[in-house]
Amino acid sequence: MSVVGIIAEYNPFHSGHEFLMNQARLKAGEDPIIVIMSGNYVQRGEMAITDKWTRAKYALASGADLIFQMPFATSVQAADIFAKGSMEILSKLGCEELVFGVEDANLNFAYLGEKIKQIPKNKMDFNDYTQTYSTQYNQMVAREVGKEVNEPNIILALAYAVANADLSRKLKLSPITRIGANHDDLLERERVVQSASAIRNLLLEQPNLADLKQWVPKAEAEQLLTQKIYPNWNLLFPFLKYRIESASLTDLQQIYQMSEGLEYKLKAEIHEARDFTEFLRRIKSKRYTYSRLRRLCLYTLLGVTNTDIINSHDVSTILLGYSKRGRNYLKQIRKEVELPIISKVDHKNSQKGSLALDVRVDRLFEQIIGQDQNFGQKPMEVK
Repeated sequence: MSVVGIIAEYNPFHSGHEFLMNQARLKAGEDPIIVIMSGNYVQRGEMAITDKWTRAKYALASGADLIFQMPFATSVQAADIFAKGSMEILSKLGCEELVFGVEDANLNFAYLGEKIKQIPKNKMDFNDYTQTYSTQYNQMVAREVGKEVNEPNIILALAYAVANADLSRKLKLSPITRIGANHDDLLERERVVQSASAIRNLLLEQPNLADLKQWVPKAEAEQLLTQKIYPNWNLLFPFLKYRIESASLTDLQQIYQMSEGLEYKLKAEIHEARDFTEFLRRIKSKRYTYSRLRRLCLYTLLGVTNTDIINSHDVSTILLGYSKRGRNYLKQIRKEVELPIISKVDHKNSQKGSLALDVRVDRLFEQIIGQDQNFGQKPMEVK
């Protein structure tokens, strides 16, 4: 059996994701493709543009066999934690191969992962406050492996490789050269594949079906255009502002990753900021990337504490959907898998571990879009 795994956000699902899914099918053959997908919040510290069920629906329609939700405590994290948590879940689900898109598929990621893993721990203590942690880490990796590392998908792929090197049951790493736009490229209409960020920006402006269906599946384009609200930080900023101004410094200090006195900076700058973009500029320093600060703002908005993250080490995953092939595979492995798979969220299983945090943070998403995300939902099946 050659079970293939994909780690994804699908924010939203687009033609580049279809291409990678097709490449995964070539490798999996008649065996299942398993996707571990971010829920309603994504790695850079934002709400997803549309809900997890919609995104899972179109991934299933495009060839995925099983889609599981990545816990919030894994999905909204720096690349190393994001990769570690995702790879552990895929390994426990019996995946044998990871397919992922990168700018340069000729790199030997398995070798690089082992090499980076051997870097002495004391080199991981970065004390240069004139540069971000990310910049210092990438410089260190470049020195050790002899290659400049600055493309976002290669950075993430290296994180997968390092995480894989730590697994007792390692996956085969299969990089696929990305086609079309790069990660944060702006919209260029002549391209067959647009970046997810360009499509999100289009949705927030004046989308139309003729444009949208060029870059996402037609049925998805039609559904996206009927969506009344597209979650984004402009909508959330007033809630963040209230949260920071009304919370005490002691309360803010409990927030996950609120380090090095950042609570004072947030308090000092929030009142004068007119929107989220301006607020980020006000709190930005050479020490922190914008992604790191967006995640901190999201933790603050949602009240995610250090204790919440520690409790989330007890991991479970929600099954969002499956095909017939996926259902048969799940029947084969379910008794052997050392990972709670949640087919139905109820008041008992939602009281502990990573699921408790997932359900709690989804409450705000539900308020924004007006649709329950957990209770009363069940996995989707595609025929």
